[in-house]
Amino acid sequence: MRMTDIWTRRAALGGMMATGGLVLMPGPAAAGLLDGLGLTKLLGNASDSALTKLALPDGFYRDTAIRILLPGTGGKLARKLMKGGDKLGLTTKLTKSLNDAASLAAGEAKPVFKSAISGLKITDVPGIVADKTGGTNYLERTAGVELGTKVRPLIVSALTRVGAFDQLAKLGSAGSLLGSLGLSNDKLTDSVTQQAMKGIFNYMGSEEAALRGNPGKILGKVF
Repeated sequence: MRMTDIWTRRAALGGMMATGGLVLMPGPAAAGLLDGLGLTKLLGNASDSALTKLALPDGFYRDTAIRILLPGTGGKLARKLMKGGDKLGLTTKLTKSLNDAASLAAGEAKPVFKSAISGLKITDVPGIVADKTGGTNYLERTAGVELGTKVRPLIVSALTRVGAFDQLAKLGSAGSLLGSLGLSNDKLTDSVTQQAMKGIFNYMGSEEAALRGNPGKILGKVF
């Protein structure tokens, strides 16, 4: 690639990062714009960084803003169980296990997110550059359901590995409250998956915003 082309692309990306806006060129000139300006690289780096942080021990559990709770708005189910008596500490242990499972799944989800990001089209660019978390918002809006479907099996495997299903069975045998509330392995998996996806997109948005604020960090990886 000629130096003039490199500097043109650098200037364009710098302008996009600085202003948050981009004027699209029609026709063939726009064909390689998505990759040429590093947008897929931006989102790929943001998702990798977010998933790496969440995959750390207690990645979900230590952050109360994204901590995985037992099903029920605001952890109502957990409070009901605790009110009924948590003599063996089972609900506390189960909550911790749910978060451990989410972290395990996050560590295995990078290829899933990379695949979704690589599938973004040139027509997506205006939405991606609209604001500092535009790429994350667009990905969540257009591919969030599909991503959740692909992450769910990772959650099932992780919940099994950390013993969450066994712990749920012990809670069920300790009384009839769980049965009356209809908590099952499938419902537990669905809840953990939904909460984990929200946490991932939360962290990915923060990482995207940070990278947009430091275009040199992206440029160094793109060029």
